[in-house]
Amino acid sequence: MIKDKFDETLLMCEGKDEILDFARKYIIHGIPYVFELREEDFFDFRNRISKHFSIDYYQVYIVGSGKLGFSYLKGTEFSYDSDIDVAIVSEELYDRYLKYIRKFQYDIERSRELLVQNEYAEYIKFLKYMAKGWMRPDLLPAKINGIDIKTGWFEFFKSISYDKSEVGNYKVSGGVYKNYDYLEYYTVNSLTEYKKILRIEKEMTNE
Repeated sequence: MIKDKFDETLLMCEGKDEILDFARKYIIHGIPYVFELREEDFFDFRNRISKHFSIDYYQVYIVGSGKLGFSYLKGTEFSYDSDIDVAIVSEELYDRYLKYIRKFQYDIERSRELLVQNEYAEYIKFLKYMAKGWMRPDLLPAKINGIDIKTGWFEFFKSISYDKSEVGNYKVSGGVYKNYDYLEYYTVNSLTEYKKILRIEKEMTNE
């Protein structure tokens, strides 16, 4: 689907249920643009990630411009400068990391761990994502005890970027959603806000 058709179809959606169906049909479901005509490679890519994290392959999704072929928010076409955004939907993996983060939070409150200003700012950003039901380990402080979440996360996604995996010559990054509902809610909220922008632009054009 090209962006103009995407915008036109989204504008026709009435209410959250129709936007949810739109999100499922065009953003969550199906073979991503970056794997067009390469369905087996898409499976192998998902399978590679799932085995690393000991989850099921179907819990791995590609979202963003790598899925659609364009970024509807940025208004840009997918290119070699684009990232491949991986969304992992696994409550088990989410909770696996959360146990270490929970301890870290208690340690901060008891002054057993201290963060410098830039680390604290990143950690607050991380917690804001967590409040929305998803986790970006790249925003974590490096000093969490018990598991090397941040560096380990970086190193794994680096190991499957830039022609080191089936996806091709792109940077790969990822986040973990607590469950499928949080992924859908995030996507619907993003589409709802984008639809408001489209309506304003359409009204301005018609004036």
